[in-house]
Amino acid sequence: MPYRSHVSDHSYEASIFKFRAIVAAIICILLLGGLLFRLAWLQIVDYDHFADLSENNRIRLMEVPPTRGLIYDRNGVILAENKPTFHLEIIPEQVADMDAMLAGLGKIVTLSENDIKRFKDEMRVRRSFQRISLRTRLNEEEVARLAVNRHRFPGMDISARLSRYYPQGEATSHVVGYVGRINQRDMGIIDVGNYRGTTHIGKTGLEKYYESELHGKVGRQKVEVNAQGRILRVIEKVPPVAGNDLVLNLDMELQHMAEDALGDLAGAVIAIEPHNGAVVVFVSKPGFDPNLFVHGISHKKYNELQHGVDKPLFNRTIFGQYPPGSTFKPFIGLAGIEQRRFGPKESIMCRGHYLLPGDDTRRKYRDWKKQGHGMVDFTKAMEQSCDVYFYELAYRMGINSMHDFLAQFGFGEKTGIDILGERRGLLPSTEWKKRSRGKIWYPGETLIAGIGQGYMLTTPIQLAVATATLAGRGEKIVPRLLKEVHLSENDTVKKREPSRHMIKLRRDSHWDLLFKSMEKVVHGTWGTARATGWGMKFKMAGKTGTAQVFGIAQDEEYDAETVARKLRDHGLFIGFGPVKDPVLSVTVVAENGEHGSAMAPIAKKLIKRYMEKYGHE
Repeated sequence: MPYRSHVSDHSYEASIFKFRAIVAAIICILLLGGLLFRLAWLQIVDYDHFADLSENNRIRLMEVPPTRGLIYDRNGVILAENKPTFHLEIIPEQVADMDAMLAGLGKIVTLSENDIKRFKDEMRVRRSFQRISLRTRLNEEEVARLAVNRHRFPGMDISARLSRYYPQGEATSHVVGYVGRINQRDMGIIDVGNYRGTTHIGKTGLEKYYESELHGKVGRQKVEVNAQGRILRVIEKVPPVAGNDLVLNLDMELQHMAEDALGDLAGAVIAIEPHNGAVVVFVSKPGFDPNLFVHGISHKKYNELQHGVDKPLFNRTIFGQYPPGSTFKPFIGLAGIEQRRFGPKESIMCRGHYLLPGDDTRRKYRDWKKQGHGMVDFTKAMEQSCDVYFYELAYRMGINSMHDFLAQFGFGEKTGIDILGERRGLLPSTEWKKRSRGKIWYPGETLIAGIGQGYMLTTPIQLAVATATLAGRGEKIVPRLLKEVHLSENDTVKKREPSRHMIKLRRDSHWDLLFKSMEKVVHGTWGTARATGWGMKFKMAGKTGTAQVFGIAQDEEYDAETVARKLRDHGLFIGFGPVKDPVLSVTVVAENGEHGSAMAPIAKKLIKRYMEKYGHE
């Protein structure tokens, strides 16, 4: 009995084991089938999806920024170039903990608060897969330390980039301008697709005006990377198109000469070829070092430049607005002769002051020469800069006639020069005063306008273009800093024809009269710039000017010794030469320079050197 019971138990256990084995086999088969099914699904149905993911993890599309075009003067002197520098760059999407990474990198290389702030600002406007520069201009020791620790910082890379460099420094700071990092405001106006991989953009001067020419076209390349994101090989590449090179009309020898001639004075010097509008000299002083802005300038340094005593960031050539003073007299005189308000040989008596006809107040409008000039005609009035003559001329013309004639020379309007930010100046009229001030125009204000004072304001570039128009006998040309563009794509040269407009006079002899009178200013016995004319081998026409910075009472005398420098008169001079066939016109504005006659030698030097250099002697 026990024996059968034992046999019976064994058979029962065998049946249970068999059952369990079958169930386990079925489960294994089901699991294996599910695994095979899933494998087949992934390999066949989802193949394209996972193949793309795998490929994107291994293959990356990278932008290749174009090389920015260079800028030269007319003689091939480099004004803006590209120099190789090392940059510390981060790809945000590859960084798990950005704050920890920045802290770690800060122990290896110096990272200023400004560097970190600028980096985080760029993170907000750029896509996470784009490289963002954290530090620029790394030295060799810093590059070596970062290279050794590279494995500790996924997403960090060291790249060699070309950075903008301005070898002429302050001399071209206002005309060439500078580039700076692309910010959020820039992103709103640029073609983002064409600027991928580009970190800098033109901010001021010609760098900004001709940004589309200088930037070029972005390139792209497919690269294979490893798990750390390091590039293993380039699979496919579309090369970038470099930016175009610019050749300017500037002559850097004359540019430096004009800058040095101003000395310690703030001001502007502009020289133009009257036959084609080419701007040969374009100086605004003081300048600044544009290289400070390329990789970011500190707030402290920027404030020093922005709020310095002479405001180095202020471009006086196009932003500055000054009373033209007596440099306005050639234009007023030409207007009076042309409109028959004065005969070419008509004379008046200058007793040192002028009384407005019909004015019961007997207010005296003073001449700069207290004892007066005696009998003066057009030529003598110009030679000696007689204020009384031009008071009378202005009275006869009236402000509206003056406005209409002078507007032909571009006063009160932008010249159209190829640089951004130009101001309009101010050419007053009765309608202007009523509209802007809500007041009527007084006859006495016409007299003051007749000697380039009062409401009258002009920018140095306006005065320079008007002077070039005189030199060209009425041929008014839009001034141009750019001479030609050298296209990188097909190695051709693109030039722009000057835009011309003729001012017609009743008689061409009026130009001859004006030239003769302005020649007397420099070469006449009583000319206000006669000291400059001594010993000159060529004849130069000119006109001195002194513009009051503040008013003085009728019975007061101007004493430069007791007046603070910033309240002293501005000194101005316009001129061109040689008189027979002018090849260069020059305009000089010196803030607080006091006497226009002191500015005449600057024009003389520039014209003389230009003639020597370009074979006009």
